[in-house]
Amino acid sequence: MSHEETLILVKPDGVKRGLTGEILRRIEAKGYVLVDLKMVQADRDLLTSHYAEHEGKPFFEPLVEFMSSGPTVAIRAAGDRVIEGFRSLAGATDPTTAAPGTIRGDLGRDWGLNVQQNLVHGSDSTLSAERELALWFG
Repeated sequence: MSHEETLILVKPDGVKRGLTGEILRRIEAKGYVLVDLKMVQADRDLLTSHYAEHEGKPFFEPLVEFMSSGPTVAIRAAGDRVIEGFRSLAGATDPTTAAPGTIRGDLGRDWGLNVQQNLVHGSDSTLSAERELALWFG
């Protein structure tokens, strides 16, 4: 088993819809530890650094605009294989096809907007987690 830390974000749509508590409940119910937690109004600098690998892609500007549209809850979570485990708990990126029982499958849907609003972000690897945690938590 691999004890890890990861970045989890409750995106502005999740905060706006009042789902932060439910999302935190699911993370804790899975057995992961909330090491640090803060609400952030992310600015363009933070978001362009966070999404740097997507710069120049057609969805980049709408994504940065969406992520800066309201507060985000940043979570440092820890546990054995937490990166893989949270991504499974979150469900498929597209809420329409995310399995029931997942955060996106139970709570998300397609809103017909120019950027997918899918409630949460989770780091996809240990390298991404280290980079993203440094960005969001210093």
